[in-house]
Amino acid sequence: MITIGVTAGGHRLRFTNKSAAFEAEMAVSARHRLAPRRVFAALERADVLGQRDFSAHLRVHGWMLRVGWETGDWREVVGQLMRLALVPLGHLVGRLPIGNTGGANVSAFAPMAIPPDLKRLLQGRDR
Repeated sequence: MITIGVTAGGHRLRFTNKSAAFEAEMAVSARHRLAPRRVFAALERADVLGQRDFSAHLRVHGWMLRVGWETGDWREVVGQLMRLALVPLGHLVGRLPIGNTGGANVSAFAPMAIPPDLKRLLQGRDR
């Protein structure tokens, strides 16, 4: 089993596949609505995990847009609108910046280092 940085009630959760880890990060983002930084950190991890799956990738950027809107972060709103337009194109041509965390604070085109726990999930089998 692989431990990732998702907690539930103070306990670390363990996952053996990236789909379960993706859903866990999305759930963390939903539970921590009053802590925007925590929400966004979970969404960034979910973006790395879901990046190769079109619907998951769109879903994460939709939630990032929502967080930007709800917190009044207009830079994030504009950045996410751009990313929502680019996601279909990136998937269509097969050019996605691997490891990119998806926030407006980073270039939409820059690959990034993948955290070791997420890297193990991405290299393993997805059940």
